[in-house]
Amino acid sequence: QVHVVESGGGLVQPGGSLRLSCAASGSIFSINAMGWYRQAPGKQRELVARITSGGSTNYADSVKGRFTISRDNANNTVYLQMNSLKPEDTTVYYCYADDIKRRYWGQGTQVTVSS
Repeated sequence: QVHVVESGGGLVQPGGSLRLSCAASGSIFSINAMGWYRQAPGKQRELVARITSGGSTNYADSVKGRFTISRDNANNTVYLQMNSLKPEDTTVYYCYADDIKRRYWGQGTQVTVSS
């Protein structure tokens, strides 16, 4: 069984920062890509950022220059540093981890950007 657990969400003022963490554990043979999606009510799910085991990264245009994804391969952990947060970043963020068989999802963590 595989568990993907996010942490680090919360309430922050516009312009502030948050750091999300996501750890994958359990019967994982080898993690390839890990990343973050978000989906606001009434909107399509959006890939926020992803990182491969080799360190290659991709970002949504809406977060480029503000968010940074990084990972600790030894511990199957990925981080999302979010700076200059905007109210439109408010939503639930979901972490995922891919191994050679399938994608595993976390339960989501709420990020709220509001004054």
